[in-house]
Amino acid sequence: MPSHLFADRPAQPPEPGTVDALISQTRRLRGDVDAVRRDAVVDEDDPHNRWQRALCDLAVHQLDDLDEHLGQLKEGLPGQFEADSPAAYAESAFEAAVPAPRLSGSLLSRVGSAEWDLLTDDVHWSDELFQIFGRPEESGPMSLDELPSMVFAEDQPLLQAMVTDCLIDGKPIDGEFRIVRTDGRVRTVHMTGEPVLDSDGCTASMWAVLRDVSELRRSERAVRESRDTLQRHQHIEHTERRVAVELQEAVLPPWRGSLRFAHDGPAPLDVAGHYLPAATTGLIGGDWYDALALPDGDALLTVGDLTGHGVSATSSMAMLLGALRGMAVAGIRPGALMGHLNQLLETSVQPALGSAMCCRYDPAAQTLSWSQAGHPAPLLFRDGTGRALVRPEGVLLGATTGAVYEEAETRLLPGDLLLLHTDGLTRTDDCMDDSGTERLLALAPRLCAARDAQDGVRSVLEEFGEGPREDDACVMVVRVGD
Repeated sequence: MPSHLFADRPAQPPEPGTVDALISQTRRLRGDVDAVRRDAVVDEDDPHNRWQRALCDLAVHQLDDLDEHLGQLKEGLPGQFEADSPAAYAESAFEAAVPAPRLSGSLLSRVGSAEWDLLTDDVHWSDELFQIFGRPEESGPMSLDELPSMVFAEDQPLLQAMVTDCLIDGKPIDGEFRIVRTDGRVRTVHMTGEPVLDSDGCTASMWAVLRDVSELRRSERAVRESRDTLQRHQHIEHTERRVAVELQEAVLPPWRGSLRFAHDGPAPLDVAGHYLPAATTGLIGGDWYDALALPDGDALLTVGDLTGHGVSATSSMAMLLGALRGMAVAGIRPGALMGHLNQLLETSVQPALGSAMCCRYDPAAQTLSWSQAGHPAPLLFRDGTGRALVRPEGVLLGATTGAVYEEAETRLLPGDLLLLHTDGLTRTDDCMDDSGTERLLALAPRLCAARDAQDGVRSVLEEFGEGPREDDACVMVVRVGD
Protein backbone atom coordinates (compact mmCIF):
# COMPACT_ATOMS: atom_id res chain seq x y z
CA MET A 1 0.00 0.00 0.00
CA PRO A 2 1.45 3.39 -0.92
CA SER A 3 2.32 5.81 1.79
CA HIS A 4 -0.46 8.20 2.79
CA LEU A 5 1.85 11.03 1.87
CA PHE A 6 1.58 10.09 -1.77
CA ALA A 7 -2.07 8.95 -1.81
CA ASP A 8 -4.40 10.86 -4.13
CA ARG A 9 -6.80 13.04 -2.19
CA PRO A 10 -8.66 16.29 -2.80
CA ALA A 11 -6.49 19.33 -2.19
CA GLN A 12 -7.56 21.22 0.93
CA PRO A 13 -6.68 24.83 1.77
CA PRO A 14 -3.98 24.96 4.45
CA GLU A 15 -4.95 25.99 7.93
CA PRO A 16 -3.46 29.28 9.17
CA GLY A 17 0.16 28.72 10.16
CA THR A 18 0.40 25.32 8.46
CA VAL A 19 2.91 26.47 5.85
CA ASP A 20 5.09 28.18 8.49
CA ALA A 21 5.07 24.98 10.54
CA LEU A 22 6.08 22.91 7.50
CA ILE A 23 8.93 25.31 6.75
CA SER A 24 10.21 25.01 10.32
CA GLN A 25 9.99 21.21 10.24
CA THR A 26 11.79 21.08 6.89
CA ARG A 27 14.64 23.25 8.17
CA ARG A 28 15.02 21.19 11.34
CA LEU A 29 15.12 17.98 9.29
CA ARG A 30 17.64 19.55 6.92
CA GLY A 31 19.90 20.36 9.85
CA ASP A 32 19.65 16.81 11.18
CA VAL A 33 20.52 15.30 7.79
CA ASP A 34 23.40 17.72 7.37
CA ALA A 35 24.75 16.71 10.78
CA VAL A 36 24.62 13.03 9.80
CA ARG A 37 26.46 13.85 6.60
CA ARG A 38 29.21 15.79 8.43
CA ASP A 39 29.68 13.12 11.10
CA ALA A 40 29.83 10.22 8.68
CA VAL A 41 33.29 8.68 8.19
CA VAL A 42 33.68 8.29 4.48
CA ASP A 43 36.16 5.93 2.96
CA GLU A 44 36.65 7.12 -0.62
CA ASP A 45 37.73 3.62 -1.63
CA ASP A 46 34.48 2.05 -0.41
CA PRO A 47 31.66 2.36 -2.99
CA HIS A 48 29.08 1.68 -0.28
CA ASN A 49 30.30 4.63 1.80
CA ARG A 50 30.33 6.85 -1.24
CA TRP A 51 26.75 5.73 -1.96
CA GLN A 52 25.72 6.64 1.60
CA ARG A 53 27.31 10.07 1.25
CA ALA A 54 25.57 10.59 -2.09
CA LEU A 55 22.21 9.76 -0.50
CA CYS A 56 22.87 12.31 2.23
CA ASP A 57 23.79 14.91 -0.37
CA LEU A 58 20.65 14.09 -2.32
CA ALA A 59 18.46 14.36 0.79
CA VAL A 60 19.96 17.77 1.63
CA HIS A 61 19.32 19.03 -1.90
CA GLN A 62 15.73 17.77 -1.81
CA LEU A 63 15.07 19.44 1.54
CA ASP A 64 16.54 22.69 0.20
CA ASP A 65 14.17 22.45 -2.78
CA LEU A 66 11.25 21.74 -0.46
CA ASP A 67 12.13 24.75 1.69
CA GLU A 68 12.20 26.95 -1.41
CA HIS A 69 8.87 25.64 -2.70
CA LEU A 70 7.18 26.12 0.66
CA GLY A 71 8.52 29.67 0.73
CA GLN A 72 6.97 30.28 -2.69
CA LEU A 73 3.69 28.80 -1.47
CA LYS A 74 3.73 31.18 1.50
CA GLU A 75 4.42 34.22 -0.68
CA GLY A 76 1.79 33.34 -3.30
CA LEU A 77 1.92 33.76 -7.07
CA PRO A 78 4.00 36.67 -8.40
CA GLY A 79 2.13 39.61 -9.89
CA GLN A 80 -1.22 38.60 -8.44
CA PHE A 81 -4.18 40.96 -8.47
CA GLU A 82 -5.93 42.48 -5.47
CA ALA A 83 -7.16 40.04 -2.87
CA ASP A 84 -10.80 41.07 -3.29
CA SER A 85 -10.82 40.71 -7.09
CA PRO A 86 -12.35 37.75 -8.96
CA ALA A 87 -8.91 36.99 -10.26
CA ALA A 88 -7.83 36.41 -6.70
CA TYR A 89 -10.81 34.08 -6.26
CA ALA A 90 -9.62 32.12 -9.30
CA GLU A 91 -6.12 32.04 -7.82
CA SER A 92 -7.45 30.55 -4.55
CA ALA A 93 -8.63 27.53 -6.61
CA PHE A 94 -5.14 27.09 -8.15
CA GLU A 95 -3.86 24.53 -5.64
CA ALA A 96 -7.05 22.46 -5.97
CA ALA A 97 -6.69 22.49 -9.76
CA VAL A 98 -3.13 21.10 -9.69
CA PRO A 99 -3.01 17.85 -7.71
CA ALA A 100 0.17 16.76 -6.05
CA PRO A 101 2.24 14.40 -8.19
CA ARG A 102 1.66 10.74 -7.54
CA LEU A 103 5.09 9.23 -7.11
CA SER A 104 5.30 5.55 -7.86
CA GLY A 105 7.73 3.43 -5.92
CA SER A 106 10.16 4.40 -3.20
CA LEU A 107 12.97 6.89 -3.47
CA LEU A 108 15.52 4.08 -3.76
CA SER A 109 13.78 2.64 -6.82
CA ARG A 110 14.34 5.97 -8.53
CA VAL A 111 17.99 6.46 -7.54
CA GLY A 112 20.84 4.29 -8.76
CA SER A 113 24.63 4.37 -8.66
CA ALA A 114 27.40 3.49 -11.06
CA GLU A 115 31.20 3.31 -11.08
CA TRP A 116 33.43 3.12 -14.13
CA ASP A 117 37.00 1.90 -13.52
CA LEU A 118 39.26 3.46 -16.14
CA LEU A 119 42.21 1.18 -15.37
CA THR A 120 40.42 -2.17 -15.63
CA ASP A 121 37.39 -1.12 -17.72
CA ASP A 122 35.18 -2.69 -15.07
CA VAL A 123 31.70 -1.18 -14.70
CA HIS A 124 29.46 -1.56 -11.68
CA TRP A 125 25.76 -0.64 -11.72
CA SER A 126 23.36 -0.89 -8.82
CA ASP A 127 20.16 -2.87 -9.29
CA GLU A 128 18.20 0.38 -9.17
CA LEU A 129 20.11 1.80 -12.12
CA PHE A 130 19.12 -1.16 -14.29
CA GLN A 131 15.48 -0.40 -13.35
CA ILE A 132 15.86 3.29 -14.27
CA PHE A 133 17.26 2.46 -17.71
CA GLY A 134 14.90 -0.49 -18.21
CA ARG A 135 17.91 -2.63 -18.99
CA PRO A 136 17.95 -6.36 -18.16
CA GLU A 137 20.67 -7.20 -15.65
CA GLU A 138 21.82 -10.08 -17.84
CA SER A 139 22.76 -7.51 -20.50
CA GLY A 140 25.28 -6.07 -18.07
CA PRO A 141 26.08 -2.45 -17.24
CA MET A 142 26.93 0.05 -19.97
CA SER A 143 30.36 1.58 -20.43
CA LEU A 144 30.82 5.33 -20.74
CA ASP A 145 31.15 4.90 -24.51
CA GLU A 146 27.87 2.96 -24.70
CA LEU A 147 25.87 5.25 -22.41
CA PRO A 148 25.15 7.98 -25.04
CA SER A 149 23.37 5.41 -27.24
CA MET A 150 20.35 5.61 -24.89
CA VAL A 151 20.46 9.40 -24.58
CA PHE A 152 18.43 11.86 -26.68
CA ALA A 153 20.52 13.13 -29.59
CA GLU A 154 19.98 16.73 -28.41
CA ASP A 155 21.30 15.84 -24.93
CA GLN A 156 24.32 13.76 -25.98
CA PRO A 157 26.71 16.76 -26.24
CA LEU A 158 25.83 17.75 -22.66
CA LEU A 159 26.54 14.25 -21.33
CA GLN A 160 29.79 14.00 -23.24
CA ALA A 161 30.91 17.41 -21.98
CA MET A 162 30.16 16.49 -18.36
CA VAL A 163 32.03 13.17 -18.60
CA THR A 164 35.01 14.77 -20.36
CA ASP A 165 35.27 17.56 -17.77
CA CYS A 166 35.13 14.99 -14.99
CA LEU A 167 37.74 12.60 -16.43
CA ILE A 168 40.20 15.16 -17.76
CA ASP A 169 39.76 18.25 -15.57
CA GLY A 170 38.51 16.54 -12.41
CA LYS A 171 35.28 18.56 -12.32
CA PRO A 172 32.26 17.12 -10.54
CA ILE A 173 29.27 16.11 -12.65
CA ASP A 174 25.91 17.76 -12.12
CA GLY A 175 23.38 17.80 -14.94
CA GLU A 176 20.29 16.28 -16.53
CA PHE A 177 19.59 14.46 -19.75
CA ARG A 178 16.81 12.41 -21.28
CA ILE A 179 17.04 8.73 -22.07
CA VAL A 180 14.96 6.32 -24.12
CA ARG A 181 14.60 3.10 -22.19
CA THR A 182 14.72 -0.28 -23.86
CA ASP A 183 10.91 -0.42 -23.60
CA GLY A 184 10.61 2.91 -25.46
CA ARG A 185 9.66 5.02 -22.47
CA VAL A 186 11.32 8.42 -22.13
CA ARG A 187 12.78 9.35 -18.76
CA THR A 188 14.65 12.36 -17.43
CA VAL A 189 17.74 11.50 -15.41
CA HIS A 190 19.72 13.77 -13.09
CA MET A 191 23.37 12.73 -12.78
CA THR A 192 25.87 13.76 -10.11
CA GLY A 193 29.34 12.30 -9.80
CA GLU A 194 33.00 12.84 -9.05
CA PRO A 195 36.34 11.47 -10.27
CA VAL A 196 38.29 9.09 -8.03
CA LEU A 197 42.01 9.92 -8.10
CA ASP A 198 44.92 7.53 -7.60
CA SER A 199 48.04 8.24 -5.54
CA ASP A 200 49.55 10.20 -8.42
CA GLY A 201 46.50 12.46 -8.70
CA CYS A 202 45.32 10.91 -11.92
CA THR A 203 41.72 9.88 -12.54
CA ALA A 204 41.41 6.17 -11.83
CA SER A 205 37.64 5.85 -11.92
CA MET A 206 34.45 7.81 -11.91
CA TRP A 207 31.40 7.21 -9.75
CA ALA A 208 27.97 8.72 -10.20
CA VAL A 209 24.50 8.80 -8.73
CA LEU A 210 21.69 8.87 -11.26
CA ARG A 211 18.20 9.88 -10.20
CA ASP A 212 15.01 9.47 -12.24
CA VAL A 213 13.39 12.91 -11.99
CA SER A 214 10.75 12.39 -14.70
CA GLU A 215 7.74 12.71 -12.38
CA LEU A 216 9.30 15.70 -10.63
CA ARG A 217 9.94 17.53 -13.89
CA ARG A 218 6.46 16.73 -15.18
CA SER A 219 4.97 18.09 -11.97
CA GLU A 220 7.08 21.23 -12.18
CA ARG A 221 6.04 21.70 -15.79
CA ALA A 222 2.37 21.22 -14.86
CA VAL A 223 2.73 23.80 -12.09
CA ARG A 224 4.36 26.30 -14.46
CA GLU A 225 1.74 25.75 -17.15
CA SER A 226 -1.09 26.01 -14.63
CA ARG A 227 0.39 29.17 -13.15
CA ASP A 228 0.81 30.69 -16.61
CA THR A 229 -2.75 29.72 -17.52
CA LEU A 230 -4.05 31.26 -14.30
CA GLN A 231 -2.15 34.47 -14.93
CA ARG A 232 -3.50 34.61 -18.49
CA HIS A 233 -7.03 34.14 -17.15
CA GLN A 234 -6.40 36.87 -14.59
CA HIS A 235 -5.22 39.19 -17.34
CA ILE A 236 -8.23 38.35 -19.53
CA GLU A 237 -10.66 38.92 -16.65
CA HIS A 238 -8.95 42.18 -15.75
CA THR A 239 -9.10 43.35 -19.36
CA GLU A 240 -12.70 42.22 -19.77
CA ARG A 241 -13.73 44.08 -16.65
CA ARG A 242 -11.98 47.26 -17.81
CA VAL A 243 -13.63 47.07 -21.25
CA ALA A 244 -17.04 46.35 -19.72
CA VAL A 245 -16.71 49.28 -17.30
CA GLU A 246 -15.68 51.64 -20.09
CA LEU A 247 -18.54 50.41 -22.30
CA GLN A 248 -21.05 50.76 -19.49
CA GLU A 249 -19.87 54.27 -18.66
CA ALA A 250 -20.17 55.20 -22.33
CA VAL A 251 -23.74 53.88 -22.58
CA LEU A 252 -25.36 54.80 -19.26
CA PRO A 253 -26.66 58.37 -18.87
CA PRO A 254 -23.88 60.96 -19.01
CA TRP A 255 -25.46 62.84 -16.11
CA ARG A 256 -24.46 62.08 -12.57
CA GLY A 257 -26.42 63.11 -9.53
CA SER A 258 -29.77 64.73 -10.31
CA LEU A 259 -31.36 65.61 -13.64
CA ARG A 260 -34.20 68.08 -13.95
CA PHE A 261 -36.34 68.27 -17.08
CA ALA A 262 -39.94 68.51 -18.38
CA HIS A 263 -40.01 72.10 -17.19
CA ASP A 264 -42.79 73.09 -19.59
CA GLY A 265 -45.45 71.24 -17.63
CA PRO A 266 -46.94 72.10 -14.24
CA ALA A 267 -45.04 69.25 -12.60
CA PRO A 268 -41.39 69.02 -13.76
CA LEU A 269 -39.33 65.97 -12.89
CA ASP A 270 -36.23 65.66 -10.72
CA VAL A 271 -34.39 62.41 -11.52
CA ALA A 272 -31.40 60.67 -9.89
CA GLY A 273 -29.95 57.22 -10.54
CA HIS A 274 -27.20 54.95 -9.27
CA TYR A 275 -25.53 51.69 -10.38
CA LEU A 276 -24.59 49.16 -7.66
CA PRO A 277 -22.00 46.50 -8.60
CA ALA A 278 -22.33 42.94 -7.34
CA ALA A 279 -20.36 41.89 -4.28
CA THR A 280 -19.80 38.30 -5.50
CA THR A 281 -18.39 39.02 -8.96
CA GLY A 282 -16.00 41.56 -10.39
CA LEU A 283 -17.68 41.56 -13.80
CA ILE A 284 -20.05 44.27 -14.91
CA GLY A 285 -23.56 43.07 -15.76
CA GLY A 286 -26.24 44.16 -18.19
CA ASP A 287 -28.25 46.46 -15.89
CA TRP A 288 -29.21 49.93 -17.07
CA TYR A 289 -31.18 53.02 -16.10
CA ASP A 290 -31.98 56.02 -18.28
CA ALA A 291 -33.99 59.23 -18.37
CA LEU A 292 -34.40 61.19 -21.57
CA ALA A 293 -36.33 64.29 -22.66
CA LEU A 294 -38.33 63.45 -25.81
CA PRO A 295 -39.02 65.82 -28.70
CA ASP A 296 -42.74 66.20 -27.88
CA GLY A 297 -41.98 67.31 -24.32
CA ASP A 298 -42.58 63.94 -22.70
CA ALA A 299 -39.91 62.19 -20.61
CA LEU A 300 -38.60 58.64 -21.05
CA LEU A 301 -37.86 56.71 -17.86
CA THR A 302 -36.47 53.17 -18.11
CA VAL A 303 -34.60 50.53 -16.15
CA GLY A 304 -33.68 47.00 -17.21
CA ASP A 305 -31.45 44.01 -16.76
CA LEU A 306 -29.99 41.46 -19.19
CA THR A 307 -28.75 38.04 -18.12
CA GLY A 308 -25.00 37.48 -17.95
CA HIS A 309 -21.96 39.52 -17.06
CA GLY A 310 -18.97 40.95 -18.81
CA VAL A 311 -18.45 42.47 -22.22
CA SER A 312 -21.11 40.27 -23.88
CA ALA A 313 -23.88 41.36 -21.51
CA THR A 314 -22.76 45.00 -21.56
CA SER A 315 -22.62 45.13 -25.37
CA SER A 316 -26.10 43.56 -25.61
CA MET A 317 -27.35 46.11 -23.09
CA ALA A 318 -25.84 48.91 -25.18
CA MET A 319 -27.60 47.62 -28.29
CA LEU A 320 -30.95 47.29 -26.49
CA LEU A 321 -30.75 50.68 -24.77
CA GLY A 322 -29.79 52.38 -28.04
CA ALA A 323 -32.79 50.83 -29.79
CA LEU A 324 -35.06 51.79 -26.90
CA ARG A 325 -33.94 55.42 -27.04
CA GLY A 326 -34.38 55.58 -30.78
CA MET A 327 -37.91 54.14 -30.73
CA ALA A 328 -38.95 56.39 -27.85
CA VAL A 329 -37.70 59.47 -29.72
CA ALA A 330 -39.70 58.25 -32.76
CA GLY A 331 -42.85 58.36 -30.62
CA ILE A 332 -43.47 54.61 -30.19
CA ARG A 333 -45.56 53.94 -27.08
CA PRO A 334 -44.19 51.76 -24.22
CA GLY A 335 -46.27 48.62 -24.99
CA ALA A 336 -45.35 48.49 -28.67
CA LEU A 337 -41.78 49.45 -27.83
CA MET A 338 -41.43 46.40 -25.59
CA GLY A 339 -42.66 44.17 -28.40
CA HIS A 340 -39.97 45.52 -30.72
CA LEU A 341 -37.28 45.01 -28.05
CA ASN A 342 -38.44 41.41 -27.59
CA GLN A 343 -38.09 40.78 -31.32
CA LEU A 344 -34.67 42.46 -31.38
CA LEU A 345 -33.38 40.31 -28.52
CA GLU A 346 -34.73 37.14 -30.17
CA THR A 347 -32.78 37.78 -33.38
CA SER A 348 -29.58 38.96 -31.70
CA VAL A 349 -26.34 37.06 -32.37
CA GLN A 350 -25.87 36.99 -28.60
CA PRO A 351 -29.14 35.47 -27.33
CA ALA A 352 -30.12 36.57 -23.85
CA LEU A 353 -33.12 37.11 -21.62
CA GLY A 354 -33.93 40.47 -20.18
CA SER A 355 -36.35 42.23 -17.89
CA ALA A 356 -37.20 45.85 -18.54
CA MET A 357 -39.59 48.65 -17.74
CA CYS A 358 -40.32 51.58 -20.01
CA CYS A 359 -42.26 54.64 -18.78
CA ARG A 360 -43.39 57.72 -20.67
CA TYR A 361 -44.33 60.73 -18.58
CA ASP A 362 -46.57 63.46 -19.97
CA PRO A 363 -45.89 66.60 -17.88
CA ALA A 364 -48.94 68.41 -19.25
CA ALA A 365 -51.40 65.67 -18.31
CA GLN A 366 -49.23 64.52 -15.37
CA THR A 367 -49.73 60.90 -16.44
CA LEU A 368 -47.27 58.03 -16.49
CA SER A 369 -47.80 55.43 -19.22
CA TRP A 370 -45.72 52.34 -18.71
CA SER A 371 -45.12 48.76 -19.77
CA GLN A 372 -42.97 46.03 -18.32
CA ALA A 373 -41.30 42.76 -19.36
CA GLY A 374 -40.93 40.49 -16.34
CA HIS A 375 -39.75 43.43 -14.26
CA PRO A 376 -40.49 44.65 -10.72
CA ALA A 377 -43.26 47.24 -10.68
CA PRO A 378 -42.50 50.90 -9.90
CA LEU A 379 -43.05 51.91 -6.29
CA LEU A 380 -45.08 55.07 -5.75
CA PHE A 381 -44.60 57.05 -2.53
CA ARG A 382 -47.24 59.62 -1.62
CA ASP A 383 -48.38 61.26 1.63
CA GLY A 384 -45.97 59.24 3.78
CA THR A 385 -46.86 55.78 2.42
CA GLY A 386 -45.71 53.62 -0.48
CA ARG A 387 -47.29 51.03 -2.75
CA ALA A 388 -46.33 49.00 -5.78
CA LEU A 389 -48.21 49.85 -8.96
CA VAL A 390 -50.27 47.05 -10.51
CA ARG A 391 -48.21 45.53 -13.29
CA PRO A 392 -49.60 45.17 -16.79
CA GLU A 393 -48.99 41.80 -18.47
CA GLY A 394 -45.58 41.25 -20.02
CA VAL A 395 -43.10 38.34 -20.23
CA LEU A 396 -39.33 38.49 -20.20
CA LEU A 397 -37.69 39.92 -23.30
CA GLY A 398 -36.39 37.16 -25.55
CA ALA A 399 -38.50 34.48 -23.84
CA THR A 400 -41.14 33.92 -26.53
CA THR A 401 -41.87 34.95 -30.10
CA GLY A 402 -44.57 37.51 -30.79
CA ALA A 403 -45.18 38.43 -27.16
CA VAL A 404 -47.71 41.21 -26.55
CA TYR A 405 -47.08 43.75 -23.80
CA GLU A 406 -49.91 45.60 -22.11
CA GLU A 407 -49.69 49.23 -21.10
CA ALA A 408 -50.85 50.86 -17.87
CA GLU A 409 -51.43 54.50 -16.98
CA THR A 410 -51.00 56.18 -13.61
CA ARG A 411 -51.60 59.81 -12.68
CA LEU A 412 -48.79 61.46 -10.73
CA LEU A 413 -49.30 64.35 -8.34
CA PRO A 414 -46.89 67.10 -7.30
CA GLY A 415 -44.66 65.81 -4.51
CA ASP A 416 -44.96 62.17 -5.60
CA LEU A 417 -41.82 60.08 -5.60
CA LEU A 418 -41.42 57.15 -7.98
CA LEU A 419 -38.80 54.45 -7.36
CA LEU A 420 -37.64 52.24 -10.26
CA HIS A 421 -35.12 49.47 -9.76
CA THR A 422 -33.76 46.22 -11.20
CA ASP A 423 -34.35 42.97 -9.32
CA GLY A 424 -30.73 42.71 -8.19
CA LEU A 425 -31.46 45.38 -5.58
CA THR A 426 -33.71 43.09 -3.53
CA ARG A 427 -32.49 39.64 -4.67
CA THR A 428 -30.78 37.43 -2.12
CA ASP A 429 -30.87 34.08 -3.99
CA ASP A 430 -32.25 32.63 -7.23
CA CYS A 431 -35.68 34.13 -6.71
CA MET A 432 -37.08 37.50 -5.81
CA ASP A 433 -37.22 38.21 -2.10
CA ASP A 434 -40.56 39.81 -1.17
CA SER A 435 -39.01 41.10 2.02
CA GLY A 436 -36.78 43.31 -0.13
CA THR A 437 -39.81 45.09 -1.58
CA GLU A 438 -41.22 45.42 1.93
CA ARG A 439 -37.97 47.01 3.05
CA LEU A 440 -38.24 49.50 0.18
CA LEU A 441 -41.83 50.35 1.07
CA ALA A 442 -40.78 50.77 4.71
CA LEU A 443 -38.62 53.69 3.55
CA ALA A 444 -41.80 55.65 2.78
CA PRO A 445 -41.41 58.25 5.58
CA ARG A 446 -37.84 59.05 4.53
CA LEU A 447 -38.55 59.01 0.79
CA CYS A 448 -41.65 61.16 1.06
CA ALA A 449 -39.64 63.66 3.10
CA ALA A 450 -36.72 63.67 0.63
CA ARG A 451 -35.76 67.15 -0.51
CA ASP A 452 -34.93 65.95 -4.02
CA ALA A 453 -34.38 62.77 -6.06
CA GLN A 454 -30.73 62.50 -5.08
CA ASP A 455 -31.70 62.54 -1.40
CA GLY A 456 -34.09 59.67 -2.16
CA VAL A 457 -31.30 57.64 -3.82
CA ARG A 458 -29.13 58.18 -0.75
CA SER A 459 -31.88 56.77 1.48
CA VAL A 460 -32.11 53.63 -0.68
CA LEU A 461 -28.32 53.18 -0.72
CA GLU A 462 -28.15 53.50 3.06
CA GLU A 463 -30.58 50.57 3.30
CA PHE A 464 -29.33 48.37 0.42
CA GLY A 465 -25.94 49.62 -0.70
CA GLU A 466 -23.71 48.35 2.12
CA GLY A 467 -24.61 44.67 2.37
CA PRO A 468 -23.36 41.90 0.03
CA ARG A 469 -25.31 41.57 -3.22
CA GLU A 470 -25.37 38.51 -5.48
CA ASP A 471 -26.18 40.55 -8.57
CA ASP A 472 -25.55 44.08 -9.76
CA ALA A 473 -28.46 46.51 -9.66
CA CYS A 474 -29.72 49.91 -10.73
CA VAL A 475 -31.97 52.24 -8.80
CA MET A 476 -33.61 55.41 -10.12
CA VAL A 477 -35.68 57.87 -8.11
CA VAL A 478 -38.07 60.30 -9.85
CA ARG A 479 -39.64 63.14 -7.88
CA VAL A 480 -42.51 65.17 -9.28
CA GLY A 481 -42.02 68.87 -8.65
CA ASP A 482 -44.49 70.83 -6.50
